[in-house]
Amino acid sequence: MVIMMPRLVEPERMALMRIAWLAMTLALAALSHYLTSKFAPSRSNSPLSTFNFQLSTFNSQLSTFNFQLSTLHFQLSTFLRTAAQLAWLILWYPDTYEFNRCFPNLDHHFAQLDLSLFGCQPSLLFSQLVPSTAWAEAFCMGYWCYFPMIALLSVVVLCKDWRSGDFTTFKRVTATIITAFFLYYCIYIFLPVAGPQYYFHAVGVDEIVQGHFPHLGLYFSDHTDLVTLPGDPDGLFHRLVDNAHATGERPTAAFPSSHIGISTILLLLARRHAPWLIIVLLPLWALLCCATVYIQAHYLVDAIAGLISAPLILYLAEWMLRPFLSRQSRC
Repeated sequence: MVIMMPRLVEPERMALMRIAWLAMTLALAALSHYLTSKFAPSRSNSPLSTFNFQLSTFNSQLSTFNFQLSTLHFQLSTFLRTAAQLAWLILWYPDTYEFNRCFPNLDHHFAQLDLSLFGCQPSLLFSQLVPSTAWAEAFCMGYWCYFPMIALLSVVVLCKDWRSGDFTTFKRVTATIITAFFLYYCIYIFLPVAGPQYYFHAVGVDEIVQGHFPHLGLYFSDHTDLVTLPGDPDGLFHRLVDNAHATGERPTAAFPSSHIGISTILLLLARRHAPWLIIVLLPLWALLCCATVYIQAHYLVDAIAGLISAPLILYLAEWMLRPFLSRQSRC
């Protein structure tokens, strides 16, 4: 922000968002410290020999209850702190647009690359080849399930750790997901690709069909109109995706597809920590991968790059976190 300040459109809003994030993080940390200290079990070493058997038993039960209550508050505060950072990813995503809108758009290169590799525009033809409203609704469901898939894996790992009382796996998994998101976001800051849903709308489908891909420069700096979603506008998941686009979508983050990249990382993490969950995630993942091209959110090369980049991003995220997580384990 400091380097690009003269070119940013809304630096004040971006600064306020970061202040709000810092305030939230510190407040949740303070709340966690208060709860764990407030309900910590007593460590008094006063002799129990002076008490009768009934009182000794009562004190023992009370101590056990206090310990369980302290553990419960620690678990809840850990969950809240982590959930808040995961939820904030939704706000960090449009922030990539605030940076890359300062650079000339590159969609003409990626649209040309799709044509060169596949001899057509897959993102334009897919919905025409599969015009069924049932399939459109299924693809929209897969696309909308992106964040629920993240929540599902996190909750499953949390419940697994809850029984053991050790939250190391939950912290490791959620920290990896958050770091993977930020690695993709760093790419999007400097790679301004809006995707077919914006580019095709801006230049016109006729131009795309004829193989003309105009260079738009800084057009998306102040134009955020996108194509209408295929399918039935009254469909439940069609409306959910449409509402999500209306509130949080921006002409950014097309290459590589983080929807495919992150969802593939979820499969890899589930295979490691909750293999049975793959049965649930895999069909949603397949629908999501198809949906990215079907609803014209991504070029086919974006989808392929998202799939290829997933193992690399996962490795980098875990490598970056290793010093912090190993130190936390020792503590």
